[in-house]
Amino acid sequence: MTSHFQEGELYFDFRGSLRVQKLDEQGVSLPHGMSFVDFVVEEASQQLLVEVKDPSQMSVAESEKSKFARKFRGKQLINEELVPKCRDSYCFLHLMEQDTKPFLYIVVLGTRALPAVGPGELLEFRKRLLVRLRRESDLPWKRPYVKDCVVLTEQTWGAHFPSYSLQRAPTKTQD
Repeated sequence: MTSHFQEGELYFDFRGSLRVQKLDEQGVSLPHGMSFVDFVVEEASQQLLVEVKDPSQMSVAESEKSKFARKFRGKQLINEELVPKCRDSYCFLHLMEQDTKPFLYIVVLGTRALPAVGPGELLEFRKRLLVRLRRESDLPWKRPYVKDCVVLTEQTWGAHFPSYSLQRAPTKTQD
């Protein structure tokens, strides 16, 4: 089993996990209309649903980075991207009988495009995300599908998951 996985410019090493699945694998037939998190990492006591949002990629235009910053500070990123991916991933795993352990939703933000984001803003974003994960309509879910969520950056990843490394691809320099 390979333990190295890439999403954009970010490289994860999930060595020591029980199993890793790249859920949004290109070229794999998946249910129409559903969107999925990038990775599902199975540990002894829980499963990690890992979603990477990295507008910092070198190929992303400045206008896209500004658009991402607006989505981050508003409701759009949470309501239209992150929560649907988490919910759809959970539904898929439930229907595939792979929901035998509690889920922790992890959002990894590439912050080069969000240079002014500090720990307080990340904490506030996490709170807004958790509220939406637990209540998407007039009533809260009767059956919560994630136990918690965390919002991390490349810099904070190691403090929360020291056994799994995360690195960014080296920046290419022009000669």
